[in-house]
Amino acid sequence: MADETPRYRALFSSDWSECLSPGGPFDCIFFNYPNLRDPLTAVFRQYTSNAISLGEAIRRIEKLLPGPVTQEMMDAYLEASFATYPGAAELMDWCRENRILFMLNTTGFQGTYQRILAKGLLPPLAALSAHPFIHYPEGPTDPPVFHPLREIQDKAANSEAVAEAFGIGAGRIIVMGDSGGDGPHFQWAAQKQGLLIASRPKPSLERYCAERGITIHHRIGSADDPHKAHFLELIPWIEGYLETDAE
Repeated sequence: MADETPRYRALFSSDWSECLSPGGPFDCIFFNYPNLRDPLTAVFRQYTSNAISLGEAIRRIEKLLPGPVTQEMMDAYLEASFATYPGAAELMDWCRENRILFMLNTTGFQGTYQRILAKGLLPPLAALSAHPFIHYPEGPTDPPVFHPLREIQDKAANSEAVAEAFGIGAGRIIVMGDSGGDGPHFQWAAQKQGLLIASRPKPSLERYCAERGITIHHRIGSADDPHKAHFLELIPWIEGYLETDAE
C-alpha cells in the first residue's frame, strides 16, 4: 500500500531581511554601488513602513541604478557580508527534518538567494518567494518552487499558493516577520489560524497588528539587541502549536 502520509505537516513562511538576517534587501546593490547607500536605505524604510508600495520602491531603484548587479558582484557581496541571526540555518534544518516546509518569503531579490544557495550558505529551500528584479540563470540549487513577489501583498498570495499546492490547511501555518511590510502576511495568517512570530519586531509591525486586532503570538529577540536570541528557541512554540487540533 502506498504511503499516504502528507509530505509536509505545516508551512513556515518567513521574511529574511532584518528578520533572519541583519542584512537588508538592497545591501547587494550599495555594496557594489556605495554612493546609493543613503537613498536606497530611505526607500527601504519607506516601503517597510507602508509609506510607498514595493512596486514604487523598485521603480525608484531602477532610476538610481547605474548598471547591473552581476553574478560575480553578488558573490563578492556575499563573501564579504553574508550573515544571519543565531540559529537561522539550524531552524531551517530542523523544519526539514520535521516535515515542515520552510519557505523564504521576502522582498529581497531572487538572485541573492540563488547565489546564497549555490554557495551552500544556507540549507536547501523547498520554496522561495522573492522579487525577480535581480535574477540569474536557473541552477541545480534553486528551490523547486518559486513565486515572484512584486508587491507586499504577494507574500500572502504566495504563501497561500504553496499551502494549497502541498495540501497544508488552516491551523498548520507559521509566519514570521519583523516590520509593517509583513503586516498583510500576518493578517492572512491570522485568518488561517496561523502561528504569528515577530522576530526583532519594529514599531511598524506592532502598530499594524494592534490597529487591526491581530495577535502576535510570540516575539523573539529585539531590535535593540538583535543577536541575543537563538531561533531554536522557537521549537517548543512550534510543536505546541502543531499539537493543537485546528478543527
